[in-house]
Amino acid sequence: MTEKRLKLGREGEKAAEAYLKKKGYRIIEKNFRCKLGEIDIIAEQGGVVVFIEVKARADHQYGHPFNAVTPTKQRKIIQVAQSFLAKHRLLEKPTRFDVIGLTADPESTFRIELLENAFQTG
Repeated sequence: MTEKRLKLGREGEKAAEAYLKKKGYRIIEKNFRCKLGEIDIIAEQGGVVVFIEVKARADHQYGHPFNAVTPTKQRKIIQVAQSFLAKHRLLEKPTRFDVIGLTADPESTFRIELLENAFQTG
């Protein structure tokens, strides 16, 4: 991955975190990793544990950021979420999977879109 893409991803995650906080999410953990993969942001909102995938794009040349969260990616996120819940003994808590899509604009800011309950387990 190029340095430019890494920078866009880091900036996108920071913007997503600030956006979520303004919307009342409480950030529990960022970049949770296990042997199965990674989840960008884990938060709590209204008693629900929310697993959030962040996708940042410089433009829509390769499609909308939401399109990058394929069924294969969704299955991976669900597996990592189950690992997190087991590790923290939260298996009985209600959960949700959200996706944030960010598209950079010429002024180096982001257009942020939140898709709540983007996909389900099972």
